[in-house]
Amino acid sequence: MIYFNEKRNILEEHIYAPEFQDVKEPELFREIFEYDSIPKVTFNNRIAPMNTPDKIWITDSTFRDGQQAMSPFSADQIARLFGLLSKLSGKNGVIRQSEFFLYTEKDRLAVRKCQELGLRFPEITSWIRANENDFELVKEMGIKETGILVSCSDYHIFKKMNLTRKKALEKYLTIVKKALDRGIVPRCHFEDITRADIYGFVIPFANKLMELSRESGIPIKIRACDTMGYGISHAGSSFPRSVQGIIYGLLHYAQVPSEQLEWHGHNDFYRAVINSTTAWLYGCSAVNTTLLGIGERTGNTPLEAMAVEYAGIRGTLDGMNLPVVTEIAEYFEREVGYEIPAKTPFVGRNFNLTRAGIHADGLLKDEEIYNIFNTGKLLNRPPIVAIDAFSGTAGIAFWINNFYKPDDLHKIDKKDAIVAEMKKRVDAVYAAGRNTCMSDDELEEMFAECGKEKYDEFSAMLNEGKKHRR
Repeated sequence: MIYFNEKRNILEEHIYAPEFQDVKEPELFREIFEYDSIPKVTFNNRIAPMNTPDKIWITDSTFRDGQQAMSPFSADQIARLFGLLSKLSGKNGVIRQSEFFLYTEKDRLAVRKCQELGLRFPEITSWIRANENDFELVKEMGIKETGILVSCSDYHIFKKMNLTRKKALEKYLTIVKKALDRGIVPRCHFEDITRADIYGFVIPFANKLMELSRESGIPIKIRACDTMGYGISHAGSSFPRSVQGIIYGLLHYAQVPSEQLEWHGHNDFYRAVINSTTAWLYGCSAVNTTLLGIGERTGNTPLEAMAVEYAGIRGTLDGMNLPVVTEIAEYFEREVGYEIPAKTPFVGRNFNLTRAGIHADGLLKDEEIYNIFNTGKLLNRPPIVAIDAFSGTAGIAFWINNFYKPDDLHKIDKKDAIVAEMKKRVDAVYAAGRNTCMSDDELEEMFAECGKEKYDEFSAMLNEGKKHRR
């Protein structure tokens, strides 16, 4: 078949239609996944075309996939975090959907609390087991879309479910039809897609789904789930691990519209963010995430990371309220009791902290030298310096200016006599054997002792600034 691609304004041919293969033995790609060795990265040197959709967005699984790996949230905590998600998403709804369990009364209470907020974004969706009762729950809760697990690798079909590919396909299509009969949008979770037979099962299955979608007029969605984090974003990488190849195959051979295609990544091999970005660039409209990347094993793609990636790719925040990322991180630590690793990008307490004196000197002269972007403006997290044996006078001066926030006219210089005296005292503390950073309280007391008049002046400015901010 030859057709005109309106996006590229060229004629393209579609002459290969992958056929369903009902194999007797599971295809486990043993040359790649030997189990007793690191999974291999293979290449076929076939380059998929970049095909970024007109619209891309973020979806959220914090309250479904995310909380499976930690103490469950309370209904009130979910409602609060959902409100913060909406605030972060902004008026244009960059964070378009959030999915929920419906199993228990507590799950349903959380959904009702979120529904009562009356927020346009993110849209509330669900994730259910494939049975009649769960479909009725979706209808009762007034939810329009639900996720349905349709595992697609032979690891799952043969080893976990004890089915053949044919029986699995029949089971999945029956489930999807039940959703369509009830007017529910099915979001089919292609679990373990990066160990699946793409041409022998995944694309033929996707073709069947698209036929049902056209017949019913309901946009069946496909979530490509990199369940074990095996996805590879290298150009020319081969199946089953190639992110570009998977997205291209679903778009080109199964004719899945970009807006019905979503990527769900895990971080087992440190690739969650880059694989999600690659999925966007090569034709997938949605990437699925969790706040702070929470989730089983190494976690999911962090939502806040993809918010930053979105801004980088699009050149705009598109209405997102990025400082809310800091509010969310603070809520997790203060109210949920979740300890964020200190060096976690964008949300860890030390992500923009420096201890090195030479870096502090650069920050003192111009923070742009050693800060990744204006974290004070964009995340409400100005760069900070920890004072220890290596901070030097530049670090101490930066700490004073950052802590008390004087205007440019009153900022203290690293050559100031007060800074020099504080440096002597800091050196003496570490010469005596200390090996931890100085606290703000200790440094405040030291500042007062070394320059009482300047300390009083800066304290007054700090208090006045807090009044204005309130």
